[in-house]
Formats: sequence, structure tokens, C-alpha cells
Amino acid sequence: MADTDTHTGNVTSSEGNVRLTHVIYGLHAFSAITGIVTAAFIVTAFLTGWPSIIAVIINYIKRPDVRGTYLDSHFSWQIRTFWFAALWFVIALILWVTVVGILVAWLLAVIAGIWVIYRIVRGWWRLADGKAMPLPQE
Repeated sequence: MADTDTHTGNVTSSEGNVRLTHVIYGLHAFSAITGIVTAAFIVTAFLTGWPSIIAVIINYIKRPDVRGTYLDSHFSWQIRTFWFAALWFVIALILWVTVVGILVAWLLAVIAGIWVIYRIVRGWWRLADGKAMPLPQE
């Protein structure tokens, strides 16, 4: 649950929610690392690995608990990372099926994997510093 600082009036996050957000980044990182150390692409391991799937489910379930706090931006960052990775994977899959685009699909999957790692590292780093993630205006 979010608490309100009595001195500043700002909404703060409970330590449990901060810890949970670290765990979610850890689950996503575990899936990405699986893609690095196996024959799978990073993006496919990230999207189909049970740790990332569990992490996204937790994001959606616990999101109301972090509304109005800086953790809300991290939850949005994590959810957007998952769904944009899924979009890039579907595009790569369509290119792969066309046969002509196999090389482009492979390149797109590699770039999407690097992007996923960047998003996990950047988000986790900012969380460790207690900072919100910059998000586009919704």
C-alpha cells in the first residue's frame, strides 16, 4: 500500500512494494539471462519464460497498490517492456515466415533482445536509486 508522508504530503511506497519491484526486475532478468545462455533468442526467452510471465501477472495484480508512487512508473516500464518486446517478436516472426525476411527477422530479434536487456538494467538501476522511470505522457 502507498502511504502519505505527513511532512511533505507526498505519496510514498512501502518497503514491501519496493522489494516486490526488485523481485519483478529479477524475474525479467532471469528470463533474459536464459536467452543469453541457451540457444533461444533473448526476446523469446523473455516472452515465453515463466519468470517473465509471472512478473507481468504480478505487475497487473499489484499495480493498484503502487498507484500514485514512483513505483507506478516502474510497473508501467516493466509492462511496456514486455508488450513492446512481444510486438517486435511478432514482427520478426512474420518476417521469418516470409523466408525473404529471415535475415531481417534474425537481426530484429537480436536488437529486440538487446533492447530488453537495456530496459531491465536501466529500470533496475533507477529503482535502486529510488527514482521514477521517465514515461511518455498517457
